[in-house]
Amino acid sequence: MKAVINGTVIAEAPKEDLIAIEGNWYFPPSSVKSDYLVESATPYTCPWKGECQYFSVKDGDETLKDRAWSYPTPYSSGIDRVGKDFSNYVAFWKEVNVSE
Repeated sequence: MKAVINGTVIAEAPKEDLIAIEGNWYFPPSSVKSDYLVESATPYTCPWKGECQYFSVKDGDETLKDRAWSYPTPYSSGIDRVGKDFSNYVAFWKEVNVSE
């Protein structure tokens, strides 16, 4: 699977290494090119996953706000619900296209 923005691959891993949660694919942290991500101060806490860390995604000279997110320390009940530890796994949306 790949996460691509305007032809640039910013994350890539075999599908079996990703975790699907609520219709989103979460990439393992080691598969994400972190130089394309900038931590965002946008606050959010999911009632069952825990505190979220948003990232803005660099696309050339443009930075797209909050187009990626992860859960650095998800609730243990959330890990139980998903069936895998998804700590620091990264999901993408909008302009970032995730496909096989």
